[in-house]
Amino acid sequence: MVRPLEIDLNCDLGESFGRYELGQDAAMMAFVSSANVACGFHAGDPDVMARTVALAKEHGVALGAHPGFPDLQGFGRRLMLLAPKEIANAVCYQIGALDAFAHVAGMELIHVKPHGALYNLAAKDAAVAEAIAQAVFAYDPRLILVGLAGSELIRIGKEAGCPVANEGFPDRAYLANGQLMPRGQSGAVITAPEKVADNALRLVEEGMTIDGEKIRMDTLCLHGDNSHAVDNARAVRQRLEAAGVEVCPLHY
Repeated sequence: MVRPLEIDLNCDLGESFGRYELGQDAAMMAFVSSANVACGFHAGDPDVMARTVALAKEHGVALGAHPGFPDLQGFGRRLMLLAPKEIANAVCYQIGALDAFAHVAGMELIHVKPHGALYNLAAKDAAVAEAIAQAVFAYDPRLILVGLAGSELIRIGKEAGCPVANEGFPDRAYLANGQLMPRGQSGAVITAPEKVADNALRLVEEGMTIDGEKIRMDTLCLHGDNSHAVDNARAVRQRLEAAGVEVCPLHY
């Protein structure tokens, strides 16, 4: 019997702060299976975290921590030159913050996915990747470390003993080396829902080949902070399910 294809659909959520709202969290919850919840450093605050955890529970969506650089003004997308120990401590702090709200809601954290500049740096910088992986493993060795498919974070996460999940981005263009094309370059962000859905199915069925190695996708990120977010998410979910792909959350 051939096992059907499975994929997790994740989204970065809980990225509002105080009176400022960002993203379409409630609408996106209907289409994803995992939520990466901001933990107060690049976005989010205690009230937003509590609301986002409650939304995830209501929709049966798995929870993950989304730690970033301490950069509210720059939304965590600016490079910060922190020492590895500072990065490890910042990641541990943020996981613990979200885990508190998960505990109160009777939920468990399933994964950790770095945000923004921290994510991109960990994809290619071994020291940063190691700091993140060690922090995640020390907090809870069951937590799944999510990183760019084929990246340093995935490689070093495995070495550190973390379960890992290769992530793809159906609404982003890639460079030849498997890195994401910088957002500032023309064509880096794909906005047409049908093209995003096509890319999602291709990533699930074909994976990616990086340095001659074929990599299977474990999770796809659906960005929730743009005007096309809900249409893209709906198109991706419908396309995958029509092709017989089962959408299910990451799990221990």
